Parts: sequence; C-alpha cells; structure tokens
Amino acid sequence: MTVLGTRALGRATLARQLLLDRADMPVVDAVAHLCGLQAQEPQEPFVGLWSRLRAFDPASLSNLLTGRRMVRTHLMRRTVHLVTAEDALSWRARHDPMLRQRALGVYRRELDGVDLDELAAAGRAVMADGEPRSMADLARALADRWPDPSPRALGEMLVAALVPMVQIPPRGLWRTRAGVLNVPLSSWLGREIDPPSPDGSDPVGQTLVRRYLAAFGPAASADLRAWCGLAGLPAAIAAMREELVAFRDERGRELLDLPDAPRPDPDTPAPVRFLPAFDNAILGYHDRSRIIDDAHRGLSVTGARMVLVDGRVAATWSVDAGTVTVTPLRRFTRADRTAVTEEARSLASFLSDHDNDRARITDPVAG
Repeated sequence: MTVLGTRALGRATLARQLLLDRADMPVVDAVAHLCGLQAQEPQEPFVGLWSRLRAFDPASLSNLLTGRRMVRTHLMRRTVHLVTAEDALSWRARHDPMLRQRALGVYRRELDGVDLDELAAAGRAVMADGEPRSMADLARALADRWPDPSPRALGEMLVAALVPMVQIPPRGLWRTRAGVLNVPLSSWLGREIDPPSPDGSDPVGQTLVRRYLAAFGPAASADLRAWCGLAGLPAAIAAMREELVAFRDERGRELLDLPDAPRPDPDTPAPVRFLPAFDNAILGYHDRSRIIDDAHRGLSVTGARMVLVDGRVAATWSVDAGTVTVTPLRRFTRADRTAVTEEARSLASFLSDHDNDRARITDPVAG
C-alpha cells in the first residue's frame, strides 16, 4: 500500500481546501465543496473565503444569508457552521443523535428527569408563532414548566440539539455586529428537514463520506469522525469501500480517498495563506500533523488565526487598529517575510474595505 508522507498529505489538503490556488467559483459552490465553514465567530468565514476564492466579494455571502440560500446552524461537532440550505436540510436528521448526546454530555445532571421529547415539543410550540428568539428568551418561556435546570441548560439543549434552528441575519453579515436570534430551520427555509432513511440504510452517511474526502482527503476514519462528530460512519464506509482507494501515512494509519481526487506532487509550491479562527483545514482532522506541528496543535482550539507558509502553520495573526499583525512561530527567511508581508497587506486592504493596507511582522514567539 502506497505511503503518503506528511508533505504529500499537506499538499492534498491545500488542493482540496482551495488553498493551493484560489478558485474561480461561486461562493455557494465553494461553501458546498468545503462541507461548510465553522462559523461561531460570525466574521471569520469571510476571511476563509477571501483566502480561497479569486475576487471574493463579501456582499455575495451576506446576500446568500439574507436570501436564505445559506444558513448558520449547529451541525458538525455541535458547533455553529455556515452551510448551504440544501446541506442543512439534508444533513440535519443524520446529526440529531450526536447533537443530543453532546448536549447531554454537558448538561446531563441538570436535565436529569427531563423528558427530552416533551421538552422538544414544548420548544417547537413556543417557536411556532414565528417570532425570532434568543436562547435565553426561549428558556425563559419554558422556565415555569421546567424550573430546576438552568436557563443555559434548557436553552442550549433546545437550540443546539432538540429543535433544528438557524441564526438569522443580521448575525453573520459582513462588518455587522448582532446578537443571536433563532428561528426553526424548516420555517426559515420553507420545508421540513429530510427524514432519516426508513429502511435502515445510510445514504446521507455515504454522502458525508464522499463529500468529506473530496474536501479533506486522503484521510483516516478517525479524521472523518473528528470532523463531523458522528458515530456509525464505519458502516457507511464499509458499504462504499469498493469505490474508494487506500493509502497509509507515515504513522501506519489507513487513509481512504476518492480515486480521482487531486493529490499534488509534494514539491508543488504552496503560497502564503491567512486562515480564520477554527478553519476547516486545521480542525477537519484528528491527526493534524499534515498542516500544524504537534507543538502548536493547541492553537487550533483556542481561536488563534493562523498563517500558512509553505503549506504549514508558521505564524498567528491579529488585527489592531486596522493593522494586520503577524507573529511568527519560527524565524522567517527573507523570502518568507516578503511573501507574508505582501499577503498581510492584501488582507488588511480586504478587511478595511480598501481603506488601508497596513501590516507588520513581530519578532518570533519565544520557544
């Protein structure tokens, strides 16, 4: 079985994630290809798409949200994701058991004795009037009936697990600050979510495997589960194994992939790319060594924004008073410094609506 080294896997990830070459495709197609973008920080997807698409216009994403072709909803790993309306409707039922179990993992003691199906029905009844509500508003509406759990436990169980919801605009629009208001997914999009397969098969699971490999492969089954949080996908993989190809990584893990998916030469040049917080390219794997050193892995869960140099995380970045500040995690060569500065200035221009292109690079972090 062919062994793919870390550099080969990194180049494959960059190609699948549209980070090796910026793509010429509509925003909705890019988000669909990427299987959504993690979006609990509302402005971060704009940077993720700017780094992946040529001539990205942030208004196009805002228009997709207000036009209801894109939604912000709890999905993979019980985190807020920006996904197409079609994927939200198709994938949500497959994620329901995971969403419920993960919420229970946090609030099991507080919700002990609460009939979750009864709670879900009560939550739907409250939301049936069509009024957008915050999580706290929904919890308060049910507090008399369930006085013991905290409002946080009731609200999060309902909004993030039991009742499929969307966070409606203006939350998530370009350069807009707005609180979270929720409405049911089905009412926002005008149709019910797709039900689970009645015959016990798992077509949605197989679709998720194919879509994941197209955007993240080659990858191990543990990587797939780390991305989506779903159990039960080994059965979907087994049912479609004949259509997949297999490799091994340098650690001996089996990696699966689609036969015709791009696997660039490991020596393919990789441009500097600025990633938003919680980017797919980093969080989409259990083993993230293809793109980030183990010593820096902790940055991936703290919300640090990262800079890729030669296809690997080499710095973090932030914005202060309109200036993009890059903090290297190692010493840059002169060529690296020039390339990072150029991309940082382009990012500063994008974030400021072309008002300035200020950028600076600090000294590397100690250690």
